Amino acid sequence: MVEKLIQHIHSIVSLTDEEMVIVRELVKEKEIPRKKFLHQAGELASYAAFVVEGCLRSYTVDRDGFEHILQFAPENWWISDMYSMVKNKPSELNIDALLDSKVLLLSRSCQLSIFDRIPKLERYFRILSENALAASNQRTINYLSLTAKMRYEKFCELYPSLIHTIPQKSIASYIGITPEFLSKLRAERS
Repeated sequence: MVEKLIQHIHSIVSLTDEEMVIVRELVKEKEIPRKKFLHQAGELASYAAFVVEGCLRSYTVDRDGFEHILQFAPENWWISDMYSMVKNKPSELNIDALLDSKVLLLSRSCQLSIFDRIPKLERYFRILSENALAASNQRTINYLSLTAKMRYEKFCELYPSLIHTIPQKSIASYIGITPEFLSKLRAERS
């Protein structure tokens, strides 16, 4: 499983054999069955997870019980509640598996250790953070300026592997519409 992470890191920065050994030592493998949690709201987020196989999501639940999905993490994506990890505050997010998943966990303490031991990994995570912030900003702009149909089309563009693999209600939540309206959009698209 770790080889997939090593390949992902190599797509951004190069690692020596010795550095790859350090990465292998610091990550933990975990399997998360569908609908099981990596992390629940109210807990301190102590890990970032690299998705080797499957798909995770982060979401919050409003006072009326509706889920609001912030992020999907398909294969080769990282997911975490960075606010909780960095600020050491209880999380407001749930992170669970939409599909049976295999992940590699990197604790905050191991992340800080890895930055000291392999400084170029700070660059790797900085680039990932910049990309995540840019994507988050674009998603907000899309939510504010695009129609529901256009948001669905954008979702299909960005996540083609998820369209037929995750529950439609999850897609609807992510783009801010009801599952019924999503069914209508999908019928129009066919």
